[in-house]
Amino acid sequence: MQPYFLPYIGYFQLIRAVDEFIVYDNIQFSKKGWFHRNRMLQNGKDEYFSLTLKKDSDFLDVRDRRLSDSWAADREKIVRKIAQNYRKAPYFETIFPMVESIFYFPEQRLFDFIFSSLRTVCRYLDITTPLTVSSTVEIDHTLKGQDKVIALVKKTGGRIYLNPIGGFDLYHPADFSAEGLTLQFHKARPFTYPQPGDAFVPWLSVLDLLMFNPKEQVIRWLDNFDIIIKDEQEN
Repeated sequence: MQPYFLPYIGYFQLIRAVDEFIVYDNIQFSKKGWFHRNRMLQNGKDEYFSLTLKKDSDFLDVRDRRLSDSWAADREKIVRKIAQNYRKAPYFETIFPMVESIFYFPEQRLFDFIFSSLRTVCRYLDITTPLTVSSTVEIDHTLKGQDKVIALVKKTGGRIYLNPIGGFDLYHPADFSAEGLTLQFHKARPFTYPQPGDAFVPWLSVLDLLMFNPKEQVIRWLDNFDIIIKDEQEN
C-alpha cells in the first residue's frame, strides 16, 4: 500500500488482516493522494488537514520528499486546530497526547514521518502485523503496478494478496493465479458512531474515530469488513 497519513479505519483493517504489510516508499508522490493529508471533523463537517512539504519536483518518490522548512510552525497550527475541534470529544484526553507524539516526531523525511505515525496507531490498537518498507525487499524495483505487486508478494513468501476494493479494476486474478497467487479485495463495511453535528460524516481520519470511541470498540470495528473475490474471467 501507499503510505497514507492518519488514514481511515479501512487501512488499519487491512494491516491487521494480513501476515505482512508492505508500505511503498519508492513510489511516486501525488498531491491528489492521501500521502500528506486527511480529513477531520470541524463544526459538523469534514475539513482537510495537510502536512506542509518542501517545494520539489512532482516526480520524486515519497521517500525523497521532505517536510517544509516552516514545518515546526505549521504543525503548531494543525495541532491547535485538532485540539479546538476535538476538545469536547469523550476520549480527547487519551488520544491527544498520541496526536502530539505523531506531529512532533523529529523527522523531516515525509516517508519516515508517515511510517512512524502508522506504527504509533498500530501500537495503540494492538495491531502486531510486521510493517515492511518496500525498498528493503530484493526485487526488480523498476517493475510497475501489478507486476511489482506480484514480485513483492512472491519474494516475501506470500500466497494471497489482499488489496483495497478501490483497486478492483486495476488487478487481474488470472495474472496472480498464473504466478501461484490468490487475489482478494478488502471492503470496509459502513458503520456510524456519535459525532456532533446534524449528519454523520463517514470515513474520516482514524483520528476522528479514536476521539469518539473507546479503544475496545475501535478494535472490534477492525473486523468490520468483507473479502471480495473477483472472477478470473473479469477484466
